Amino acid sequence: MIADNPGRTRAQLSRLACRLLQWRKADGGLKEMSCRVVMLRMHREGLLQLPPPRNRQGGSSRIEHTFWSAPQEPLSRPVHELPGVHLEPVRSRPDSALWNEYIDRYHYLGYTPLPGVQLRYFARWEHRTLALLGFGAAAWKTAPRDRFIGWRRSERERNLQLIVNNARCLILPWVQSKNLASKLLALAARQLPQDWHDRYAYRPVLLETFVDTQRFTGACYKAANWIHVGQTQGRGKLDRHHQADLPTKSIWLYPLSKLFRRSLRST
Repeated sequence: MIADNPGRTRAQLSRLACRLLQWRKADGGLKEMSCRVVMLRMHREGLLQLPPPRNRQGGSSRIEHTFWSAPQEPLSRPVHELPGVHLEPVRSRPDSALWNEYIDRYHYLGYTPLPGVQLRYFARWEHRTLALLGFGAAAWKTAPRDRFIGWRRSERERNLQLIVNNARCLILPWVQSKNLASKLLALAARQLPQDWHDRYAYRPVLLETFVDTQRFTGACYKAANWIHVGQTQGRGKLDRHHQADLPTKSIWLYPLSKLFRRSLRST
């Protein structure tokens, strides 16, 4: 396809690939961003040669840290003294850039794009940003989760989109609010299904997350009634040689529907 379309940009090639492969979202739109992530990964691994990017930025994608994300006055109040705490979805380009900037500046992993379908939120109280949450595509497979669901491979391939991964959860460092994290996770569990439906035309039935056990205990997920189902083996998504060289992570799940197993195992 690339050889037959030498003048196409990377974005154009990803759209063409989606059409050829009939790779579409539930709402009928092309899975363009997921395709671009896959193609870039294949390019980096030498499996194909993409054309040079059109929009180079000096070879760097570093995010500038502006005064919009600068540290603010400390906030030290328990969550029950913060009436009206709510989640605001990222909807505009300025909101998206600000969310990315906060994550890059204060999250220990820094900013990396969430591939595929996603929703990002600001947690706010009285116009102050307290925290940020990001949700994206689920892990392709993970044994503890898949045992908990009890689905077959064909069922997983068909219904994986019904699982959403909580990829980022960041309480800003100047915010010290007891029980805030579990409160926000509970808000997200109630709000996300409808927000997801509004954007992608279907409702997820299960949330998942992976907690770095060297840094965190997962206490906020436990307090929000998430279910601990096991641990990763530390191999990562791209491991091909079964060598554990990444931090072990605990796996937590939160059903969004009482019939989540029936939905995930449906044919």
